[in-house]
Amino acid sequence: MPKIFEYFGFIFFFYSNEHEPIHVHVKHEDKESVFELIIMNGELQEIRVRQHKGTTPLPEKDKRIAIDFINKYYKSIVNKWVKFFVMKQAVKSTKIKNMI
Repeated sequence: MPKIFEYFGFIFFFYSNEHEPIHVHVKHEDKESVFELIIMNGELQEIRVRQHKGTTPLPEKDKRIAIDFINKYYKSIVNKWVKFFVMKQAVKSTKIKNMI
């Protein structure tokens, strides 16, 4: 389960047995949601939010924070996805200390 970002208590990560579409799990406190990144021609077109089985979903306020973060850092998320799942290389977690 590679953690890819930490952002003011939010943890952005992949599970090691993931599938397409490219997506990232976001956990805050004891809640978790999944954010699918719909990419066309290298640009983010849409973010689809879904619940992860067996977990309580993020509240709307936290989903909005996660969506804002993903909109800003989606290229890094995609790069880390490709590095981990396609190239089979380790990815480093990045701690973001500036509010977006």
